[in-house]
Amino acid sequence: MFITCRLEFDAGHRIPDHKSQCRHLHGHRYALEVTLSGDIIRKAGDPANGMLMDFSEVKALAKGHLVDLWDHAFLVHEGDVSVVEFLGSLPGHKTVILDCIPTAENLAENAFRILDAIYRDTYGNHLRLDRVRLYETPNCWADAVGTENRGDFR
Repeated sequence: MFITCRLEFDAGHRIPDHKSQCRHLHGHRYALEVTLSGDIIRKAGDPANGMLMDFSEVKALAKGHLVDLWDHAFLVHEGDVSVVEFLGSLPGHKTVILDCIPTAENLAENAFRILDAIYRDTYGNHLRLDRVRLYETPNCWADAVGTENRGDFR
């Protein structure tokens, strides 16, 4: 069984070596889809009876461990020194410094790594994170899947 929850957040970024407009500071309304797989819980009296996981819990965990950290932040590669320094000069600016260039692909991979351990077998029903889909625009997205699905994504 698979379930998916969608969360949205706003964040800025830039792709320093990009040959077009994405090399400039800009932002997106990102959408994050978290897909979990596992067995349906079948325990009478259990609040999760008939569910893989309560959707509100799926969302709360993703929000608390990722979305709230990235929402209204500027996601910047640690090697993008001039931008890191500029953002550091802005008092109270919400900046997330990453060890990778903040492309949709890299952000999806990072999101998967962050969330993977959070969901794993939470209810004893073989629950696991199956996929993270990150929409950079409504028509463009990147999927990160775990080792069980296609091999390690390094």
